[in-house]
Amino acid sequence: MKRMLVLENGEYFTGYQIGSEEDGWGEVVFNTGMTGYQEILTDPSYKGQIVTLTYPLIGNYGINRDDFESVEPNVNGVIVKEAARRPSHFRSEHSLDEWLKRSGIPGLAGIDTRRLTRIIRTYGTLKGVICSADRDPVITAEELRQKDRERTQVAAVSAKDQFWHPGRTNTRVVLLDFGSKKGIVKDLLGKGFEVIVVPYDTPADKILHLSPDGIMLSNGPGDPQDIRHVLPDIKQLAESVPVFGICLGHQLLALAFGAETEKMTFGHRGSNHPVMDLETGRTSITSQNHSYTVDEPSLKGTPLQVTHRNVNDRSVEGLSHTRLPVFSVQYHPEASPGPEDAKYLFDRFEKLIMKGVRTHA
Repeated sequence: MKRMLVLENGEYFTGYQIGSEEDGWGEVVFNTGMTGYQEILTDPSYKGQIVTLTYPLIGNYGINRDDFESVEPNVNGVIVKEAARRPSHFRSEHSLDEWLKRSGIPGLAGIDTRRLTRIIRTYGTLKGVICSADRDPVITAEELRQKDRERTQVAAVSAKDQFWHPGRTNTRVVLLDFGSKKGIVKDLLGKGFEVIVVPYDTPADKILHLSPDGIMLSNGPGDPQDIRHVLPDIKQLAESVPVFGICLGHQLLALAFGAETEKMTFGHRGSNHPVMDLETGRTSITSQNHSYTVDEPSLKGTPLQVTHRNVNDRSVEGLSHTRLPVFSVQYHPEASPGPEDAKYLFDRFEKLIMKGVRTHA
């Protein structure tokens, strides 16, 4: 069946349907990863977005039960050049098309994804819709321009209730869930930590009542400015116990201490972004997925300092507090998908936690 992608700037592409027949509205973004499409499509940080996968063949190893980053997929649509119809992998249980249909996610295949990516790079992130090829693209583009940006993504993907993962030790980390990936929990459990996951808007006093040894601020979707009401709680937590922030958690930590964030033209999404650790001079290849970044000039006068920098565009990729055991990074050290160069940051978090545990022993 013929389907169409219409962008708010009036551009449109015609291809063929994969996945659901429903219309899919959202911000159209692109990810440059060659593999890891299952993890990408189930990453809660993509809530409200239509993801263009730039690698020309997607779905060749199918969908399996183990590589999900959340229980339910979160994307509003998927765009590929070619969708593999017959996946070949011993763990495969479904083809990409079958899984998208089961999940109710619309997809579009058979278009020039290189041209689409160049449009996004030129004009920035654009609103778009995957829809019937019978629709009038001019009218549809105007409808897109009238649509308001979604502002409730974090509330939609955050845990609704507190829950607990037992660890090998009694060292306790509370994970503030703004849309966390399974990979973060796995790496915390890999350290032996007991992990308690709490909803994103849990008050600081209630979290501190759990007697945490450390706080993890997770990744998540959307504009950090949309949830400024959580900033006083984040600041209170950071002044009480060691804190490690990832992606959206990094941006919120910056806001909590007086810095500002800004939207990037087309963001960073992929698994080959080089980032330099300014303390060691070491460059890691990192997995990234974000539309917003910390505005570096706004750090002046705050107690935060830049610790990591993107090698390509020099944007801020990491921060630390000058007095408190608090740090954050813009990228994903847990990878999933992507390289594991930055796993050492979990070691750094562990050292801060154990130092605090020994101090209070």
